[in-house]
Amino acid sequence: MPLILRAIIGIPLAAVVAVILFLLMRALIAMGEIPLDEEREATKIEINQEVEDIEVAKRDMTPDKVQQVDPPPPPPQVTKQKAQQPSEALTNIGGQIPEFETPDIGRGDVNFNVSDRDAQPMVRVAVTYPPRAAERGIEGSCDMQFGVTPEGAPYNINANCTNSIFERTSIRTVEQWKYAPKIVDGVAVSRSGVQTRLTYQLAD
Repeated sequence: MPLILRAIIGIPLAAVVAVILFLLMRALIAMGEIPLDEEREATKIEINQEVEDIEVAKRDMTPDKVQQVDPPPPPPQVTKQKAQQPSEALTNIGGQIPEFETPDIGRGDVNFNVSDRDAQPMVRVAVTYPPRAAERGIEGSCDMQFGVTPEGAPYNINANCTNSIFERTSIRTVEQWKYAPKIVDGVAVSRSGVQTRLTYQLAD
């Protein structure tokens, strides 16, 4: 709708509405003051300030009378009876003790020293196969002979081997062994002539 057409229709419509509002306001002014109703008495709300007494039921806490109970009678007394001493001698009751001669034990017959023993192996390190002998497929054995000190260490080690390739390894192996020393009359002493054999064999 064009603006000119809106203005032609809207202006007269607005003038009519303005005239109606003007007439309405004039009519309201012409009516004057409207009388108000008489003031109503204010409503009073009374609150009862008195507190009513509430009766609380009290429980009677007085204990009932306890009936008297008679104590139990005391336990009966046990009279201890004394053992009567025998009127007869013990020899007559059990028979006479047989007489015997005490053996004469001389101190020279008992030996308090620690039992004697020979040197005993405690730690034995396994032999290591010489690499050269393993590469060549050589097998053999060594007869070892040595002594044992009072401290249990091998000394004067000799090796009689089927092949000299095993001699050095065998001596080094026995040097690592540890023995319990020989005991004579409770004292550790050296032991000579200990013999053993070391065998070198390739696994299949």
